[in-house]
Amino acid sequence: MSHTHSHLGASDDLDQGRRGLATVLAVVVGLLGVALAVAVWILWPDADDVAKAPNPYGTQGVSIVSATVTDVRAVDCGGGAVGPDGLPAVQGDCGELLLRTSDGKSASVTVQPAVFRSGVDVGDAVDLVRVQPEGASEPTYEFLDFDRGMPLLWLGLACALVIVAVARWRGLLAIAGVVGTIGAIVVFVLPALLAGENPLVVAVVGSSAIMLVVLYLVHGVSIRTTAALFGTLSGLAITAILGSLTTGWTHLTGISSEDDQILMAVAEQISLSGVVTASMVIAGLGVLNDVTVTQASAVWELRSAQPGASRRQTFMSAMRIGRDHIASSVYTLVFAYAGTAMTVLLLVTAYDRSLLDIAGTEQVGAEIARTLVGLIGLVLAVPITTAIAAALAPGPSDEAHAGDAETVPPPDPAAHAVRPR
Repeated sequence: MSHTHSHLGASDDLDQGRRGLATVLAVVVGLLGVALAVAVWILWPDADDVAKAPNPYGTQGVSIVSATVTDVRAVDCGGGAVGPDGLPAVQGDCGELLLRTSDGKSASVTVQPAVFRSGVDVGDAVDLVRVQPEGASEPTYEFLDFDRGMPLLWLGLACALVIVAVARWRGLLAIAGVVGTIGAIVVFVLPALLAGENPLVVAVVGSSAIMLVVLYLVHGVSIRTTAALFGTLSGLAITAILGSLTTGWTHLTGISSEDDQILMAVAEQISLSGVVTASMVIAGLGVLNDVTVTQASAVWELRSAQPGASRRQTFMSAMRIGRDHIASSVYTLVFAYAGTAMTVLLLVTAYDRSLLDIAGTEQVGAEIARTLVGLIGLVLAVPITTAIAAALAPGPSDEAHAGDAETVPPPDPAAHAVRPR
């Protein structure tokens, strides 16, 4: 039996000749797309409704300039073991940095022991706050941060090159999907949240719209991709419901740092507890998408390899693959969230508190809840996606009959001819 190979893989050849099902699914996905487009249009915030705060570095006489470190010196800044707020302070020498600004001027700034101890070398690129009030003859400078723009740019280009070199066109499409995802979050999700729209609704609508576009962009238009889409949306719905219930049940307020309080002051209409719920939906979307696409592909490949297997047999075989994927995804999510909260975990551990006390804090508790909710949605998405894929994949009779038609030779007329005695 010959197959026509496409960029989607040989297993998608199974969908040839199933125009009726493809048309029905196209209509369903089209209606879903229209519904999401209408929802985005309704939730799209007016520019005047988006909370804004004045740029602290954009006032009269204040600007940010780039500079290069030309010399580093240790100076005694007289710091003690306890800061003015009564909390532990980093001890040691401060650092005096001599710099050359991008406009060719010389500058000198002093950095705190924490920055100095982290390592400042000659040639480092940094950002400075330049302050020159009206009437002042010379500006003053303050250290703002290291300039990480170029290193991150080169790292991003290297990552893109590796992805394209290994995955080729599929990798290039994946990069386009990432760019589109970031654009959707920046252009729609974040402004809608700052405008006071319901965070959970914004997260679900935004995530669903992103998945609708990205899945077909990266994996192509096929019944298999549609099965993965339906599984992803099912897992998304489960995560949203559990996230909403968990946030209220565990009393997660979303206020765990000074930045959270500043955000609450800047955008009074925003619900930070709702933002926590929204983050649960968005945070696990990547791993959820990975699992659903894998399960849909597994069903199609199993059907291609075993055309005579029943739908139940195909489902059970794909679930064996899914269980292995679940096992690996569980600790993938845990490691990912533990890595993002590593500084907080180190700090609360240094305070010599019990594990239960640490887990009950707002910062750690939110990460734990986000991890557990994401895991539940991910795990339940596996059998749901597998069942959807097994139902949408060609049935055993389709393949078995097609195979019989091509592999059984036609009767030989000579065999039935009457031979002379």
